Amino acid sequence: MGRTRVKICGITRVDDAREAVRLGADAIGLVFHPPSPRHVNQRQAREIRAVVPAFVTVVGLFVDAEPERVREAVAAVPLDLLQFHGAEPPEYCRSHGRPYMKAVRMREGIDLHSECARYGDAAALLVDTYRPGVAGGTGETFDWSRIPRDLGLPLVLAGGLAPGNVDAAVRQVRPYAVDVSGGVEAAKGIKDPAKMQAFIRGVSRADTE
Repeated sequence: MGRTRVKICGITRVDDAREAVRLGADAIGLVFHPPSPRHVNQRQAREIRAVVPAFVTVVGLFVDAEPERVREAVAAVPLDLLQFHGAEPPEYCRSHGRPYMKAVRMREGIDLHSECARYGDAAALLVDTYRPGVAGGTGETFDWSRIPRDLGLPLVLAGGLAPGNVDAAVRQVRPYAVDVSGGVEAAKGIKDPAKMQAFIRGVSRADTE
């Protein structure tokens, strides 16, 4: 199998973006969801985007946003991929003219095969922890054994990942990519370089063993 990709989400500072790239992150996430403590405005997003080099993916995260808000962000910031983290239907996700990734929160009874079929044109399916009323960033893991191996889309694993457990997560799930936010922070929205480095090393260790 190939190398597991790493996305560092919730970047709010230019220096954190530079450090994530230097350490080997494949993607960074910008949160366009005002209730989030990791929310960035368009000016911040443009400044961060400007320091991200070629071949590192810049992802814009939205949660049940009005279509106009997404259009404004896409027009203002060169986003490579859109991430929809709410209850957005497939028609909405594909209407913005950008590749997209759909997040699915692992509530009781969720069928990932059905979700993959429903969002069949997505670039990936992201699976995250379910907590009622919380769109993401719970800091909690879920039972990884609930993820089938034969999904029809690339799988991105999120939900409570951190340097201490990402090695085990990659070994068990073998996802296409892992997505981390709070697990590599010193404070909400402020990334910790040592934690980012330890996280990426954990992924590499799981890949090579």
